Amino acid sequence: MKIIRSVIVASAALGVVCSISPHLSAAQMSEQTPSNQQVQPDNSKVNKHHKTTADDQPNDSSDRATTAKVRKAIVADKSLSTYAHNVKIITLNGKVTLKGPVQSDEEKQRIESDLAEIVPADSLTNQLTVKR
Repeated sequence: MKIIRSVIVASAALGVVCSISPHLSAAQMSEQTPSNQQVQPDNSKVNKHHKTTADDQPNDSSDRATTAKVRKAIVADKSLSTYAHNVKIITLNGKVTLKGPVQSDEEKQRIESDLAEIVPADSLTNQLTVKR
């Protein structure tokens, strides 16, 4: 009996929430965001022009190990932004290519310096772009 009563109460509460939310205007919804601004999502379609992608990375164990070390070094640097932590890492025959947006030129340089011990400078291609 308690289960049935709980289901009825939950259903009623869900009905009330669903009936109220369509009546919020776009202005009211944007007021609910902390900065009062609508944030546009990043558009991944701009990456379609890249000739080499992570899908092209072979399943070679040494390339996978290098990619893992690079990712671990980038994520370990807590001063980097979320964008920097999520850059694309492509390793082909020991050569590492970095792609994607970062917040600043300083972040771009910091990533290179973080990787200096893992990847030789002549094996690193930094194609990171600064998000403006």
